[in-house]
Amino acid sequence: MDRKQLREKAMALPLRPGVYIMKNARGEIIYIGKAKALKNRVSQYFGSDRSHPEKVRRMVEQVDHFDYILVGSEFEALVLECSLIKQHQPKYNILLKDDKGYCYIRISRGDWPRISFEMQKKEDGAEYLGPYMSAFYARSAVEAAQKIFLLPSCSRSFPKDIGKGRPCLNYHIRQCCAPCRGRVRQEEYAESVAAAAEFLKHGGADTVREMTRQMEEASERMDYEQAARLRDRIAAVKKITEKQKVVAAGEKDQDVIAVAAQGGKGCFSVLRFEDGRLYDKEDFLIRDMGEEPDLPGARGEFLLQYYSLREHVPPVITVDGEVQDSEVLLGWLSEKRGHSVKLLLPQRGEKREILQMCRDNAAETLAQQNGRQGHELTALTELASLLGLSQIPHVIESYDISHTAGSDNVAGMVVFRDGRPLKKNYRRFQIQSVSGQDDYGSLKEVLTRRFAEYFREKDSGEGFGLLPDLILLDGGKGQVSAVRPVLAAYGLDIPLFGMVKDSSHRTRAITDEGREISITSRRSAFTLVSSIQEEVHRFAVSYHRQKHGKNHLRLSLLEIEGIGPGRAQALLTTFRTVKRIAEAPVEELLQVKGMTLPAAQAVYRHFHPED
Repeated sequence: MDRKQLREKAMALPLRPGVYIMKNARGEIIYIGKAKALKNRVSQYFGSDRSHPEKVRRMVEQVDHFDYILVGSEFEALVLECSLIKQHQPKYNILLKDDKGYCYIRISRGDWPRISFEMQKKEDGAEYLGPYMSAFYARSAVEAAQKIFLLPSCSRSFPKDIGKGRPCLNYHIRQCCAPCRGRVRQEEYAESVAAAAEFLKHGGADTVREMTRQMEEASERMDYEQAARLRDRIAAVKKITEKQKVVAAGEKDQDVIAVAAQGGKGCFSVLRFEDGRLYDKEDFLIRDMGEEPDLPGARGEFLLQYYSLREHVPPVITVDGEVQDSEVLLGWLSEKRGHSVKLLLPQRGEKREILQMCRDNAAETLAQQNGRQGHELTALTELASLLGLSQIPHVIESYDISHTAGSDNVAGMVVFRDGRPLKKNYRRFQIQSVSGQDDYGSLKEVLTRRFAEYFREKDSGEGFGLLPDLILLDGGKGQVSAVRPVLAAYGLDIPLFGMVKDSSHRTRAITDEGREISITSRRSAFTLVSSIQEEVHRFAVSYHRQKHGKNHLRLSLLEIEGIGPGRAQALLTTFRTVKRIAEAPVEELLQVKGMTLPAAQAVYRHFHPED
């Protein structure tokens, strides 16, 4: 079917709840969705595609026909959608695989055994602890045991590598006994591994009790060296245990879920808490979220897929933003759990800090996949949340005006892409239509010229042809009010804000025409905005100083008889500085375009009156 036929079929659908199944020309299911009113939802796909995200547009282009199933309620539609997605795994739905395979802790045999984390159990004669469902827990337990009992985590093999090479950093920071140095007895090392195995098998409390008993016995027989070693181990166990503090005191059992999106890809991170302690962490990379992802819709799809793969649903699920169809989704989660489930979006306090930790983790995981740094994506995500933006601002433009008492007016434009300066897109402007000290008029002129260039170069997608996702002006409400009509005149819907400084000229807040938004409490966003404001100020001021300096030099040359504006400019273009002009002989001065012998002699006499 063509698009017109698809729309006609969609308009004939009933206004009832149901599930729709999009198929391509080969009959393959490419998308499954639910709707409270099938006619309204499905017909949206085949109308104007201007409001559709890129991912939806690509899906619609491949639709050849669709089927539908009527149900009794939106809740039934959700349950059926979940079942069909698990069964057919459509290309354009967010798909998660239940890849929670078992993992193990391996304790090798021999005189110098090693403890390690393994994903598979092998028939190699080693002792394996497990299986464990949580790789996060198993890996953390191995790392804790290695630190407490000072066991090596490197790839060296003992006794083959004893005495070869220097000990690594872990030895110097007292996190390894360094058998590679050859100063640890084999019996002492084996005893440490055995104690670590007991710690892993029975936990910290039992290990502390047993080591305390052994320490007291060693003291009674005056083996103070062994007693001191046990004392240090007990202290290390307690220290590690204290680090695993209750980080979710408000909600003992909960899942915390956050998403990061960049460059068409996304990552959902899940932190799982039980009895107030973090006991598992999961990351899910989403390969195709589109350049402008629908985050509320993506969260809804993720929650549906994630909990369809899990037997346990916690009483509280903390999320980092709006969730599409949250009410019906909560009904399904509550039924699956057997008790009511709450969906939280914290705005402050400890819960917000835990959510930020989850968002940082998602950003870091995604950044590693994209070859970026996680803190940059975190900063952009924070900034989007603070400003109420629907999407992360990947391209940010910033503007500042610089002048000296209204003379030599210039402007600087800097561009940041994904949190980093994009210096090839920096631009400088000489103010042409405004004289005197008028920052509002200057900004209006600069933005008018900038977006006029955009419509001439937009097909290139480079330089002025690249449209920003956010504009930040160095200034307050007045600057924003002056520039907003420019955007309206060009029909551009770009978020526009001003960057406000405090009395010490440090970034304090972001403002639009009606409110100020404090950013000092959001460290990553504050650092990014401060960097942008400092960079645009530096760029504009450096250009102003350059222009002002040249004008000053030009004025000094105009004092010489026979030197007008044209010859003064030609001299500065050739020699660059007044010092070099002063040092030039008459013969070199004559080589300058437009110079005559009397003019060259006048310049020479001006700088050499003694001659």
